[in-house]
Amino acid sequence: MPEELKHIVESLLFVSETPLTLQQLKSLLEEESTASIREALDALVDEYAGRDGGFVLKQVAGGYQFRTQGRYNTWIKRLLRPSAPRMSRAALETLAIIAYNQPIVRSDVEHIRGVDSGGVIRMLMERKLIRVLGRKEIPGRPLIYATTKYFLEVFELKDLKDLPTPREIEELSRSQVDEAPDLALSGKPTQPADHPDPSAPEADSPEIDFSDDEPETPYADRSEASPIEEPPPQAEEPGPAAD
Repeated sequence: MPEELKHIVESLLFVSETPLTLQQLKSLLEEESTASIREALDALVDEYAGRDGGFVLKQVAGGYQFRTQGRYNTWIKRLLRPSAPRMSRAALETLAIIAYNQPIVRSDVEHIRGVDSGGVIRMLMERKLIRVLGRKEIPGRPLIYATTKYFLEVFELKDLKDLPTPREIEELSRSQVDEAPDLALSGKPTQPADHPDPSAPEADSPEIDFSDDEPETPYADRSEASPIEEPPPQAEEPGPAAD
């Protein structure tokens, strides 16, 4: 494997804010073979792991991304404390239920939690941690939820087979309520910057109706819309005067 190829792959990974897959790298490096690119990735993973520095190259969400070392979160948290997003225990609990039971509908989530979960589900969707797969073919056709690729990035998972155990989820919930998230090398938190901070109490969050009879489109219910005013009838033009 040419050393130059390894350096090119390294630079692409360095500037990317999201994990790059082998297929994406291949499309950028058309003249290189897939085997050579994979060899370069493996070499970089080993190189940064052996270096044991402030960051490593990890395989997450089906791609590769530079990540800061977890043991340095104390200092990273000092830098990001003013804007570090947090997740409530209720949000982590709901996310864990969806992750382990997906695909799942809201009523099943609420049956497990024992409380209404509409606001929490909305927040998880705003954070792009869960998504709507479709509707379940039962009476009412409720929405079906599942985790996203971004969920894998946040929790540094290759795929859903790497989900932590319930005990690890509980430990994570205790630590992440107050701690900053892990960072990509770009220095940006894994939480998208354009999303609102949902750390406020759930009762203060505006509710989105996730009921089973949710309309298919945002325009399905027009009961609150203003009526369309029709133009006033125009006066008929007088015909020619009779002789």
